[in-house]
Amino acid sequence: MDGGAVKTDERTDERIMVLLLRIANRIERRLDEALAPVDLTLAKYGALTKLAHAAAPLSLGELAAQLVSVRSNISQLVDRLETDGLVRRVEDPRDRRCVRAELTDLGRERQAAGAAVAQEVREEIAKLFAGVDCGILERALVELGGVPVS
Repeated sequence: MDGGAVKTDERTDERIMVLLLRIANRIERRLDEALAPVDLTLAKYGALTKLAHAAAPLSLGELAAQLVSVRSNISQLVDRLETDGLVRRVEDPRDRRCVRAELTDLGRERQAAGAAVAQEVREEIAKLFAGVDCGILERALVELGGVPVS
């Protein structure tokens, strides 16, 4: 951070880093565990949610950009979603070389079920962090090169 940052000792610095990483990992695992009963993983739920909120089918490149992933990983993810009957590939009407992904009816249902479960986890986590100053976390995220949460 900037030169005016509060000095901490090395042990405290390490503890903060480890705690943040472990918390992020545990939240991710908690979401995966919560999504399992609706037959979703966090990755599948994330892709379905991006497709559900899109105004039109997304190209795999657009989906990769929104999920901050590489295109080859998205191709494999869309393959799995397609096998599960949650997504179908469609041609791009403007460019026949481009493939787009759109939700099936089952994909919309599964995404909605996942959203309900994810909301429960968000509420659970929010209670645990009720006293945390989100401004500090957002400033740290921006300082680390991240995009603030809107």
